[in-house]
Amino acid sequence: MENSLVIYNTLTRKKEAFKAINPPFVGMYVCGPTVYSDAHLGNARTFISFDIIFRYLTHLGYKVRYVRNITDAGHLESDADVGEDKISKKAKLAQLEPMEIVQKYTVGFHEMMQQLNALPPSIEPTATGHIIEQQYIAEEIIKKGYAYEVNGTVYFDVEKFAKTHDYTALTGRKLEDLLENTRDLEGQDEKKGRLDFALWIKAKPEHLMQWRSQWGQGFPGWHIECSAMSTKYLGEQFDIHGGGMDLAPTHHTNEIAQNVAYCGKQPANYWMHTNMLTVNGQKMSKSLDNSFLPHELFNGEHRLLSKGYSPMCVRFFMMQTHYRSTLDFSDEALQASEKGFERLMESYQTLLGLTAGKGSADDVNALREKCYEAMNDDFNTPVLISHLFEAVRIINTANDKKIELSAEQLETLKTMYQHFIIDVMGLKWEADNSRTAKVLDKVIGLVLDMRNAAKANKDFVSSDAIRQKLTDAGVQVKDSKEGSSWKV
Repeated sequence: MENSLVIYNTLTRKKEAFKAINPPFVGMYVCGPTVYSDAHLGNARTFISFDIIFRYLTHLGYKVRYVRNITDAGHLESDADVGEDKISKKAKLAQLEPMEIVQKYTVGFHEMMQQLNALPPSIEPTATGHIIEQQYIAEEIIKKGYAYEVNGTVYFDVEKFAKTHDYTALTGRKLEDLLENTRDLEGQDEKKGRLDFALWIKAKPEHLMQWRSQWGQGFPGWHIECSAMSTKYLGEQFDIHGGGMDLAPTHHTNEIAQNVAYCGKQPANYWMHTNMLTVNGQKMSKSLDNSFLPHELFNGEHRLLSKGYSPMCVRFFMMQTHYRSTLDFSDEALQASEKGFERLMESYQTLLGLTAGKGSADDVNALREKCYEAMNDDFNTPVLISHLFEAVRIINTANDKKIELSAEQLETLKTMYQHFIIDVMGLKWEADNSRTAKVLDKVIGLVLDMRNAAKANKDFVSSDAIRQKLTDAGVQVKDSKEGSSWKV
Protein backbone atom coordinates (compact mmCIF):
# COMPACT_ATOMS: atom_id res chain seq x y z
CA MET A 1 0.00 0.00 0.00
CA GLU A 2 1.32 3.45 -0.98
CA ASN A 3 2.21 5.61 2.04
CA SER A 4 3.24 8.85 0.29
CA LEU A 5 -0.24 10.18 -0.56
CA VAL A 6 -0.65 13.86 0.35
CA ILE A 7 -4.08 15.53 0.56
CA TYR A 8 -4.98 19.21 0.87
CA ASN A 9 -7.08 19.50 4.03
CA THR A 10 -9.55 22.39 4.00
CA LEU A 11 -9.68 22.27 7.79
CA THR A 12 -5.98 23.01 8.24
CA ARG A 13 -5.57 24.80 4.88
CA LYS A 14 -2.44 22.84 3.98
CA LYS A 15 -1.35 19.57 2.39
CA GLU A 16 -1.04 16.69 4.81
CA ALA A 17 0.20 13.12 4.51
CA PHE A 18 -2.79 10.81 4.37
CA LYS A 19 -3.05 8.38 7.25
CA ALA A 20 -6.16 6.23 7.58
CA ILE A 21 -7.73 5.88 11.01
CA ASN A 22 -8.13 2.11 10.66
CA PRO A 23 -6.01 0.94 7.70
CA PRO A 24 -6.58 -0.70 5.30
CA PHE A 25 -10.13 0.64 5.70
CA VAL A 26 -11.01 4.19 4.64
CA GLY A 27 -14.31 5.92 5.40
CA MET A 28 -15.29 8.61 2.90
CA TYR A 29 -18.48 10.68 3.05
CA VAL A 30 -19.52 13.02 0.23
CA CYS A 31 -22.59 15.25 0.38
CA GLY A 32 -24.84 14.03 -2.42
CA PRO A 33 -27.43 15.81 -4.55
CA THR A 34 -30.66 17.43 -3.47
CA VAL A 35 -33.09 15.67 -5.80
CA TYR A 36 -35.62 18.34 -6.74
CA SER A 37 -34.19 19.22 -10.17
CA ASP A 38 -31.84 17.87 -12.84
CA ALA A 39 -28.31 17.35 -11.59
CA HIS A 40 -26.17 20.29 -12.75
CA LEU A 41 -22.55 20.38 -13.85
CA GLY A 42 -21.40 21.40 -10.38
CA ASN A 43 -22.74 18.07 -9.13
CA ALA A 44 -21.09 16.24 -12.00
CA ARG A 45 -17.70 17.86 -11.40
CA THR A 46 -17.79 17.16 -7.65
CA PHE A 47 -18.86 13.53 -7.98
CA ILE A 48 -16.42 12.78 -10.80
CA SER A 49 -13.63 14.23 -8.64
CA PHE A 50 -14.54 11.99 -5.71
CA ASP A 51 -15.08 9.04 -8.02
CA ILE A 52 -11.43 9.40 -9.06
CA ILE A 53 -10.38 9.66 -5.40
CA PHE A 54 -12.45 6.55 -4.62
CA ARG A 55 -10.87 4.71 -7.54
CA TYR A 56 -7.31 5.73 -6.65
CA LEU A 57 -7.58 4.84 -2.97
CA THR A 58 -8.96 1.45 -4.03
CA HIS A 59 -6.10 1.06 -6.52
CA LEU A 60 -3.60 1.70 -3.71
CA GLY A 61 -5.08 -1.22 -1.81
CA TYR A 62 -7.41 0.53 0.63
CA LYS A 63 -10.84 -0.92 1.33
CA VAL A 64 -12.98 2.18 0.89
CA ARG A 65 -16.48 2.61 2.27
CA TYR A 66 -17.77 5.45 0.13
CA VAL A 67 -21.01 6.97 1.45
CA ARG A 68 -22.84 9.52 -0.72
CA ASN A 69 -26.24 10.61 0.54
CA ILE A 70 -29.42 11.64 -1.23
CA THR A 71 -30.99 14.80 0.23
CA ASP A 72 -34.72 14.19 -0.16
CA ALA A 73 -36.12 16.28 2.71
CA GLY A 74 -35.42 19.32 4.83
CA HIS A 75 -33.58 21.45 2.27
CA LEU A 76 -35.32 24.83 2.50
CA GLU A 77 -35.14 27.71 0.04
CA SER A 78 -32.87 29.60 2.46
CA ASP A 79 -30.00 28.60 4.73
CA ALA A 80 -31.71 30.78 7.36
CA ASP A 81 -34.31 28.04 8.05
CA VAL A 82 -37.08 29.96 6.31
CA GLY A 83 -39.03 29.34 3.14
CA GLU A 84 -40.48 26.16 1.73
CA ASP A 85 -38.89 22.76 1.34
CA LYS A 86 -37.64 22.65 -2.27
CA ILE A 87 -38.97 19.13 -2.95
CA SER A 88 -42.36 19.93 -1.44
CA LYS A 89 -42.59 23.10 -3.51
CA LYS A 90 -41.79 21.19 -6.69
CA ALA A 91 -44.35 18.53 -5.81
CA LYS A 92 -47.11 21.09 -5.27
CA LEU A 93 -46.40 22.77 -8.61
CA ALA A 94 -46.42 19.44 -10.44
CA GLN A 95 -49.36 18.07 -8.38
CA LEU A 96 -47.33 15.02 -7.44
CA GLU A 97 -46.32 13.26 -4.26
CA PRO A 98 -42.94 14.51 -3.02
CA MET A 99 -41.44 11.05 -3.34
CA GLU A 100 -42.44 10.99 -7.02
CA ILE A 101 -40.24 14.06 -7.46
CA VAL A 102 -37.49 12.35 -5.49
CA GLN A 103 -37.72 9.18 -7.57
CA LYS A 104 -37.71 11.02 -10.89
CA TYR A 105 -34.63 13.09 -10.19
CA THR A 106 -32.79 10.30 -8.34
CA VAL A 107 -33.16 8.09 -11.42
CA GLY A 108 -31.98 10.95 -13.63
CA PHE A 109 -28.97 11.54 -11.37
CA HIS A 110 -28.01 7.88 -11.48
CA GLU A 111 -28.33 7.80 -15.27
CA MET A 112 -26.02 10.83 -15.55
CA MET A 113 -23.46 9.24 -13.23
CA GLN A 114 -23.61 6.01 -15.21
CA GLN A 115 -23.08 7.87 -18.49
CA LEU A 116 -20.02 9.55 -16.97
CA ASN A 117 -18.82 6.11 -15.81
CA ALA A 118 -18.79 7.02 -12.11
CA LEU A 119 -18.77 3.99 -9.83
CA PRO A 120 -21.76 3.73 -7.48
CA PRO A 121 -20.95 4.52 -3.84
CA SER A 122 -20.72 1.73 -1.28
CA ILE A 123 -23.82 3.10 0.49
CA GLU A 124 -26.30 5.72 -0.73
CA PRO A 125 -28.55 6.59 2.21
CA THR A 126 -31.48 9.02 2.08
CA ALA A 127 -32.45 11.70 4.58
CA THR A 128 -36.03 10.41 4.80
CA GLY A 129 -34.70 6.95 5.71
CA HIS A 130 -32.90 8.29 8.78
CA ILE A 131 -35.45 10.46 10.59
CA ILE A 132 -35.09 8.55 13.87
CA GLU A 133 -31.31 8.99 13.88
CA GLN A 134 -31.65 12.73 13.27
CA GLN A 135 -34.17 13.11 16.09
CA TYR A 136 -31.87 11.18 18.43
CA ILE A 137 -28.85 13.41 17.70
CA ALA A 138 -30.96 16.55 18.17
CA GLU A 139 -32.18 15.22 21.51
CA GLU A 140 -28.62 14.42 22.63
CA ILE A 141 -27.38 17.89 21.67
CA ILE A 142 -30.17 19.42 23.79
CA LYS A 143 -29.03 17.26 26.72
CA LYS A 144 -25.44 18.48 26.23
CA GLY A 145 -26.70 22.06 26.49
CA TYR A 146 -25.93 23.19 22.94
CA ALA A 147 -29.47 23.22 21.58
CA TYR A 148 -32.87 24.41 22.72
CA GLU A 149 -36.50 23.90 21.69
CA VAL A 150 -38.97 26.72 21.00
CA ASN A 151 -42.55 26.08 19.87
CA GLY A 152 -41.71 22.72 18.29
CA THR A 153 -38.48 23.82 16.58
CA VAL A 154 -35.04 22.81 17.88
CA TYR A 155 -32.19 25.29 17.36
CA PHE A 156 -28.45 24.86 17.74
CA ASP A 157 -26.96 27.53 20.03
CA VAL A 158 -23.98 28.72 17.97
CA GLU A 159 -22.72 31.46 20.29
CA LYS A 160 -22.77 29.15 23.32
CA PHE A 161 -20.89 26.50 21.34
CA ALA A 162 -18.37 29.10 20.12
CA LYS A 163 -17.45 30.03 23.70
CA THR A 164 -15.63 26.71 24.14
CA HIS A 165 -15.08 25.53 20.54
CA ASP A 166 -13.78 26.96 17.26
CA TYR A 167 -17.05 27.23 15.32
CA THR A 168 -15.38 28.68 12.20
CA ALA A 169 -12.41 26.30 12.11
CA LEU A 170 -13.24 25.12 8.58
CA THR A 171 -13.30 28.57 6.98
CA GLY A 172 -11.04 30.56 9.30
CA ARG A 173 -13.58 33.38 9.46
CA LYS A 174 -14.15 35.37 12.64
CA LEU A 175 -17.38 34.85 14.54
CA GLU A 176 -17.67 38.62 15.05
CA ASP A 177 -17.64 39.16 11.28
CA LEU A 178 -20.33 36.53 10.77
CA LEU A 179 -22.53 38.17 13.38
CA GLU A 180 -21.99 41.60 11.87
CA ASN A 181 -22.83 40.39 8.35
CA THR A 182 -25.89 38.40 9.40
CA ARG A 183 -29.22 40.07 8.86
CA ASP A 184 -31.70 40.72 11.65
CA LEU A 185 -33.83 37.79 12.69
CA GLU A 186 -36.70 38.98 10.46
CA GLY A 187 -39.52 37.54 12.53
CA GLN A 188 -37.46 34.62 13.85
CA ASP A 189 -37.26 36.20 17.30
CA GLU A 190 -37.71 32.76 18.86
CA LYS A 191 -34.02 32.18 18.11
CA LYS A 192 -31.56 33.18 20.79
CA GLY A 193 -28.90 34.25 18.32
CA ARG A 194 -28.65 35.30 14.69
CA LEU A 195 -26.39 32.39 13.72
CA ASP A 196 -28.48 29.70 15.41
CA PHE A 197 -29.68 27.07 12.96
CA ALA A 198 -32.45 24.50 13.09
CA LEU A 199 -31.88 20.84 13.90
CA TRP A 200 -35.62 20.11 13.73
CA ILE A 201 -38.29 22.40 12.28
CA LYS A 202 -41.93 22.62 13.27
CA ALA A 203 -44.11 21.83 10.25
CA LYS A 204 -47.03 23.94 9.18
CA PRO A 205 -50.21 21.95 8.55
CA GLU A 206 -49.85 22.34 4.78
CA HIS A 207 -46.23 21.11 4.74
CA LEU A 208 -46.19 17.90 2.69
CA MET A 209 -43.19 16.15 4.26
CA GLN A 210 -43.45 15.91 8.04
CA TRP A 211 -42.86 13.36 10.77
CA ARG A 212 -43.91 12.80 14.36
CA SER A 213 -41.39 13.75 17.05
CA GLN A 214 -41.29 14.47 20.76
CA TRP A 215 -41.46 18.16 19.80
CA GLY A 216 -44.52 17.70 17.59
CA GLN A 217 -44.97 17.30 13.84
CA GLY A 218 -41.93 18.51 11.94
CA PHE A 219 -39.06 17.75 9.61
CA PRO A 220 -35.25 17.73 9.92
CA GLY A 221 -32.96 20.66 9.33
CA TRP A 222 -30.66 20.25 6.34
CA HIS A 223 -27.36 20.07 8.22
CA ILE A 224 -28.27 17.35 10.70
CA GLU A 225 -29.06 14.87 7.93
CA CYS A 226 -25.42 14.39 6.99
CA SER A 227 -24.31 14.17 10.61
CA ALA A 228 -26.81 11.37 11.22
CA MET A 229 -25.92 9.37 8.10
CA SER A 230 -22.13 9.77 8.29
CA THR A 231 -22.13 8.80 11.97
CA LYS A 232 -24.31 5.74 11.37
CA TYR A 233 -22.27 4.27 8.51
CA LEU A 234 -18.75 5.54 9.22
CA GLY A 235 -18.70 6.10 12.98
CA GLU A 236 -18.20 9.20 15.08
CA GLN A 237 -14.86 9.89 13.38
CA PHE A 238 -13.84 8.87 9.86
CA ASP A 239 -11.23 9.68 7.25
CA ILE A 240 -12.51 11.96 4.45
CA HIS A 241 -15.50 14.29 4.14
CA GLY A 242 -16.07 15.99 0.80
CA GLY A 243 -18.31 18.20 -1.29
CA GLY A 244 -18.37 21.43 -3.27
CA MET A 245 -16.64 24.47 -1.82
CA ASP A 246 -20.02 26.24 -1.54
CA LEU A 247 -20.89 23.82 1.30
CA ALA A 248 -17.97 24.82 3.53
CA PRO A 249 -19.17 28.17 5.03
CA THR A 250 -22.56 26.96 6.24
CA HIS A 251 -23.41 23.30 5.75
CA HIS A 252 -20.07 21.74 6.64
CA THR A 253 -19.35 24.32 9.34
CA ASN A 254 -22.64 23.39 11.00
CA GLU A 255 -22.01 19.68 10.52
CA ILE A 256 -18.77 19.95 12.47
CA ALA A 257 -20.47 21.90 15.26
CA GLN A 258 -23.27 19.32 15.52
CA ASN A 259 -20.88 16.37 15.67
CA VAL A 260 -18.59 17.98 18.24
CA ALA A 261 -21.59 18.94 20.39
CA TYR A 262 -23.08 15.45 20.02
CA CYS A 263 -20.08 13.21 20.66
CA GLY A 264 -17.13 15.53 21.31
CA LYS A 265 -15.30 14.54 18.12
CA GLN A 266 -14.38 16.27 14.87
CA PRO A 267 -16.20 14.04 12.34
CA ALA A 268 -13.52 13.82 9.63
CA ASN A 269 -9.75 13.98 9.65
CA TYR A 270 -9.60 15.41 6.11
CA TRP A 271 -12.05 17.87 4.55
CA MET A 272 -11.88 18.14 0.76
CA HIS A 273 -13.75 20.59 -1.48
CA THR A 274 -14.04 20.98 -5.23
CA ASN A 275 -13.93 24.44 -6.78
CA MET A 276 -16.56 26.33 -8.78
CA LEU A 277 -17.41 26.28 -12.49
CA THR A 278 -17.28 29.16 -14.97
CA VAL A 279 -18.29 29.50 -18.63
CA ASN A 280 -16.04 31.50 -20.94
CA GLY A 281 -14.55 33.14 -17.84
CA GLN A 282 -17.93 34.13 -16.35
CA LYS A 283 -19.69 32.66 -13.35
CA MET A 284 -22.18 30.00 -14.39
CA SER A 285 -25.73 31.21 -13.67
CA LYS A 286 -29.24 31.12 -15.06
CA SER A 287 -29.42 34.92 -15.12
CA LEU A 288 -26.51 35.02 -17.60
CA ASP A 289 -28.09 32.20 -19.63
CA ASN A 290 -24.79 30.36 -19.60
CA SER A 291 -25.56 27.40 -17.35
CA PHE A 292 -25.37 23.86 -18.68
CA LEU A 293 -27.07 20.63 -17.76
CA PRO A 294 -24.97 17.53 -18.49
CA HIS A 295 -27.36 16.22 -21.15
CA GLU A 296 -27.00 19.53 -23.02
CA LEU A 297 -23.27 18.90 -23.25
CA PHE A 298 -23.96 15.41 -24.58
CA ASN A 299 -26.53 16.37 -27.23
CA GLY A 300 -25.14 19.82 -28.08
CA GLU A 301 -28.51 21.53 -27.74
CA HIS A 302 -27.23 24.72 -26.16
CA ARG A 303 -26.62 28.11 -27.73
CA LEU A 304 -22.96 28.13 -26.60
CA LEU A 305 -22.12 24.77 -28.17
CA SER A 306 -21.37 23.95 -31.79
CA LYS A 307 -22.07 20.25 -31.22
CA GLY A 308 -22.49 17.56 -28.59
CA TYR A 309 -19.62 15.88 -26.75
CA SER A 310 -19.44 12.31 -25.51
CA PRO A 311 -19.67 11.68 -21.75
CA MET A 312 -16.11 10.34 -21.77
CA CYS A 313 -14.87 13.50 -23.45
CA VAL A 314 -16.64 15.59 -20.77
CA ARG A 315 -15.16 13.42 -18.02
CA PHE A 316 -11.68 13.76 -19.53
CA PHE A 317 -12.17 17.52 -19.87
CA MET A 318 -12.98 17.85 -16.16
CA MET A 319 -9.82 15.95 -15.22
CA GLN A 320 -7.63 18.38 -17.13
CA THR A 321 -8.16 20.89 -14.30
CA HIS A 322 -7.25 20.11 -10.69
CA TYR A 323 -10.31 19.55 -8.49
CA ARG A 324 -9.40 22.55 -6.28
CA SER A 325 -9.07 24.91 -9.25
CA THR A 326 -11.83 26.77 -11.10
CA LEU A 327 -13.04 24.80 -14.12
CA ASP A 328 -13.90 26.96 -17.13
CA PHE A 329 -16.22 25.56 -19.80
CA SER A 330 -16.11 26.72 -23.41
CA ASP A 331 -16.88 25.14 -26.74
CA GLU A 332 -13.27 25.65 -27.84
CA ALA A 333 -11.91 23.97 -24.70
CA LEU A 334 -14.23 21.00 -25.16
CA GLN A 335 -13.16 20.64 -28.79
CA ALA A 336 -9.51 20.60 -27.77
CA SER A 337 -10.29 18.10 -25.02
CA GLU A 338 -12.10 15.87 -27.51
CA LYS A 339 -9.01 15.74 -29.73
CA GLY A 340 -6.78 15.02 -26.75
CA PHE A 341 -9.08 12.27 -25.49
CA GLU A 342 -9.18 10.57 -28.90
CA ARG A 343 -5.40 10.84 -29.24
CA LEU A 344 -4.90 9.28 -25.81
CA MET A 345 -7.32 6.41 -26.40
CA GLU A 346 -6.11 5.71 -29.94
CA SER A 347 -2.56 5.42 -28.62
CA TYR A 348 -3.80 2.60 -26.38
CA GLN A 349 -4.98 0.73 -29.47
CA THR A 350 -1.62 1.42 -31.10
CA LEU A 351 0.18 0.13 -28.00
CA LEU A 352 -1.73 -3.16 -28.10
CA GLY A 353 -0.56 -3.68 -31.68
CA LEU A 354 3.17 -3.08 -31.06
CA THR A 355 5.66 -5.95 -31.12
CA ALA A 356 8.65 -6.17 -28.81
CA GLY A 357 12.13 -5.22 -29.96
CA LYS A 358 15.51 -4.58 -28.37
CA GLY A 359 14.34 -1.74 -26.16
CA SER A 360 15.01 2.00 -26.15
CA ALA A 361 16.62 4.57 -23.90
CA ASP A 362 13.22 5.84 -22.79
CA ASP A 363 12.81 5.09 -19.07
CA VAL A 364 9.25 3.79 -18.97
CA ASN A 365 9.49 2.75 -15.32
CA ALA A 366 10.42 6.31 -14.33
CA LEU A 367 7.40 7.58 -16.28
CA ARG A 368 5.13 5.22 -14.39
CA GLU A 369 6.53 6.47 -11.09
CA LYS A 370 5.82 10.05 -12.20
CA CYS A 371 2.17 9.06 -12.69
CA TYR A 372 2.03 7.84 -9.10
CA GLU A 373 3.79 10.99 -7.89
CA ALA A 374 1.14 13.12 -9.61
CA MET A 375 -1.78 11.26 -8.04
CA ASN A 376 -0.04 11.14 -4.67
CA ASP A 377 0.21 14.94 -4.79
CA ASP A 378 -3.42 15.68 -3.87
CA PHE A 379 -4.81 13.69 -6.83
CA ASN A 380 -3.23 15.94 -9.45
CA THR A 381 -4.95 14.66 -12.60
CA PRO A 382 -3.67 17.45 -14.93
CA VAL A 383 -0.07 16.45 -14.20
CA LEU A 384 -1.00 12.78 -14.53
CA ILE A 385 -2.44 13.48 -17.99
CA SER A 386 0.74 15.30 -19.04
CA HIS A 387 2.76 12.19 -18.15
CA LEU A 388 0.34 9.97 -20.05
CA PHE A 389 0.82 12.11 -23.14
CA GLU A 390 4.55 11.56 -22.78
CA ALA A 391 3.69 7.86 -23.01
CA VAL A 392 1.66 8.66 -26.16
CA ARG A 393 4.78 10.22 -27.68
CA ILE A 394 6.85 7.11 -26.91
CA ILE A 395 4.19 4.79 -28.33
CA ASN A 396 3.77 6.77 -31.55
CA THR A 397 7.54 6.98 -31.99
CA ALA A 398 7.78 3.21 -31.63
CA ASN A 399 4.90 2.75 -34.06
CA ASP A 400 6.82 4.89 -36.59
CA LYS A 401 9.77 2.46 -36.22
CA LYS A 402 12.03 5.23 -34.90
CA ILE A 403 12.61 3.38 -31.61
CA GLU A 404 12.09 -0.15 -30.34
CA LEU A 405 10.47 -1.08 -27.05
CA SER A 406 11.37 -4.24 -25.17
CA ALA A 407 8.76 -6.73 -24.04
CA GLU A 408 9.23 -5.43 -20.48
CA GLN A 409 8.73 -1.83 -21.59
CA LEU A 410 5.60 -2.72 -23.55
CA GLU A 411 4.18 -4.58 -20.56
CA THR A 412 4.94 -1.61 -18.27
CA LEU A 413 3.14 0.76 -20.66
CA LYS A 414 0.14 -1.57 -20.95
CA THR A 415 -0.07 -1.86 -17.16
CA MET A 416 0.30 1.92 -16.80
CA TYR A 417 -2.53 2.54 -19.27
CA GLN A 418 -4.79 -0.02 -17.59
CA HIS A 419 -4.14 1.29 -14.10
CA PHE A 420 -4.33 5.02 -14.74
CA ILE A 421 -6.57 5.50 -17.78
CA ILE A 422 -9.08 2.71 -17.20
CA ASP A 423 -9.02 1.98 -13.45
CA VAL A 424 -8.24 5.39 -11.91
CA MET A 425 -9.40 7.97 -14.47
CA GLY A 426 -12.39 5.78 -15.35
CA LEU A 427 -12.18 6.43 -19.09
CA LYS A 428 -13.81 3.99 -21.49
CA TRP A 429 -12.74 3.36 -25.05
CA GLU A 430 -15.41 4.64 -27.43
CA ALA A 431 -13.72 3.36 -30.57
CA ASP A 432 -16.88 2.56 -32.49
CA ASN A 433 -18.55 5.86 -31.65
CA SER A 434 -15.38 7.84 -32.31
CA ARG A 435 -14.64 6.23 -35.67
CA THR A 436 -18.27 6.37 -36.77
CA ALA A 437 -18.34 10.07 -35.90
CA LYS A 438 -15.23 10.70 -37.97
CA VAL A 439 -16.63 8.83 -40.96
CA LEU A 440 -19.97 10.62 -40.59
CA ASP A 441 -18.20 13.96 -40.42
CA LYS A 442 -16.37 13.25 -43.68
CA VAL A 443 -19.49 11.95 -45.46
CA ILE A 444 -21.66 14.89 -44.47
CA GLY A 445 -18.80 17.25 -45.33
CA LEU A 446 -18.74 15.71 -48.80
CA VAL A 447 -22.52 16.12 -49.14
CA LEU A 448 -22.29 19.76 -48.06
CA ASP A 449 -19.54 20.34 -50.62
CA MET A 450 -21.91 18.98 -53.29
CA ARG A 451 -24.65 21.29 -52.01
CA ASN A 452 -22.31 24.30 -52.07
CA ALA A 453 -21.27 23.42 -55.63
CA ALA A 454 -24.93 23.28 -56.66
CA LYS A 455 -25.52 26.70 -55.08
CA ALA A 456 -22.48 28.11 -56.84
CA ASN A 457 -23.93 26.86 -60.15
CA LYS A 458 -27.28 28.41 -59.17
CA ASP A 459 -28.84 24.95 -59.15
CA PHE A 460 -31.02 25.84 -56.17
CA VAL A 461 -33.39 22.93 -56.78
CA SER A 462 -30.58 20.43 -56.15
CA SER A 463 -29.20 22.52 -53.28
CA ASP A 464 -32.57 22.63 -51.51
CA ALA A 465 -33.16 18.95 -52.17
CA ILE A 466 -29.84 18.00 -50.54
CA ARG A 467 -30.63 20.14 -47.50
CA GLN A 468 -34.11 18.57 -47.19
CA LYS A 469 -32.66 15.04 -47.42
CA LEU A 470 -30.22 15.87 -44.65
CA THR A 471 -33.06 17.33 -42.53
CA ASP A 472 -35.14 14.18 -43.08
CA ALA A 473 -32.16 12.12 -41.90
CA GLY A 474 -31.96 14.15 -38.68
CA VAL A 475 -29.07 16.43 -39.69
CA GLN A 476 -29.60 20.15 -39.11
CA VAL A 477 -27.64 22.41 -41.48
CA LYS A 478 -26.80 25.98 -40.52
CA ASP A 479 -25.48 28.48 -43.08
CA SER A 480 -23.38 31.49 -42.06
CA LYS A 481 -20.76 33.84 -43.48
CA GLU A 482 -18.06 31.40 -42.41
CA GLY A 483 -19.73 28.54 -44.30
CA SER A 484 -22.08 25.67 -43.50
CA SER A 485 -22.09 23.70 -40.23
CA TRP A 486 -24.21 20.79 -39.11
CA LYS A 487 -25.30 18.82 -36.08
CA VAL A 488 -27.46 15.77 -35.44
